[in-house]
Amino acid sequence: MPPRPADPYADPANDPYNLLRYIPTDSLTGFAHGAIMLVAILQLALVWKYKTWWMLVLPISAWIFTEGFAMRLVLARSPESRTAFIVQSTLTVLTPCAFIAVDYMLLGRIARFLGTEKHMIVMPSRITKIFIFSDVATFMIQATGSSLTIINTSNVKLGSNIFLGGLILQAASFGFFTIMFAIWMRRVCTSEPHIWSQDRAKKWYNDWRALAGALVVSCIGILVRSGYRIAEASQGYFGTLATTEWVFYAFDTLPLFVAIAVYIPFWPGRFIPRVNAQGQALKDRHELAPLPDIAPADKPRAV
Repeated sequence: MPPRPADPYADPANDPYNLLRYIPTDSLTGFAHGAIMLVAILQLALVWKYKTWWMLVLPISAWIFTEGFAMRLVLARSPESRTAFIVQSTLTVLTPCAFIAVDYMLLGRIARFLGTEKHMIVMPSRITKIFIFSDVATFMIQATGSSLTIINTSNVKLGSNIFLGGLILQAASFGFFTIMFAIWMRRVCTSEPHIWSQDRAKKWYNDWRALAGALVVSCIGILVRSGYRIAEASQGYFGTLATTEWVFYAFDTLPLFVAIAVYIPFWPGRFIPRVNAQGQALKDRHELAPLPDIAPADKPRAV
């Protein structure tokens, strides 16, 4: 390896010890960290309020995701820190696998809530198992490729190919899930019009289709991010996409932020009621801040 430069800030693009090949901008990094942390806090409050414990993975993974940006703040002060680079790379690349898992779980729950399981290509009881297994498998492939690339410099090419393969498989799996979701939506719209429009008398933000729309937005955000990561990995770790900071925030951070923040106003617990062991709804939380019914006062009796 060549000697370390006297000033790591002078020419980061050509510094072999700067694995990012640029100095992270404090303002962008701090804003991203704060915005995603706020999302995590709000979602944690919603989990508690609506007792949607199955959604707890979302705020937890969002919080872990923010730690990747905290490491980017460290890199802004120690641009040649290999440890900080490894931690930030691992957290920003692999943590979003949990965001994908939430979408997998949500679709099955919406279908069961509406009683439209028959319109699914894959039965809701199997969606989570099949796609979560796929998510975990592609996560492991990406982690293996990433570790080979970062830790063992002699296997950079092999690690890059393995990592790229994991990204492609993950995108293919999520792409199939998105197509399956679109087919289900179309079938419900055409074959079950009474279910499709059952909430038409409610405010639009209390209509179950608003939750489905939030899932659509989340899927689009994840697909955009997946496409960016595949293109980035195809160029290599020091390609134009990987070494341009604004591209990272525009096509990775922003789409993922939208993909998880969209659930704050359309939290699943408002639409899908909790059930007991017998499958009976415990409490209807479908309405947003519903007003109580006030019965008219009885007229006073004549004396």
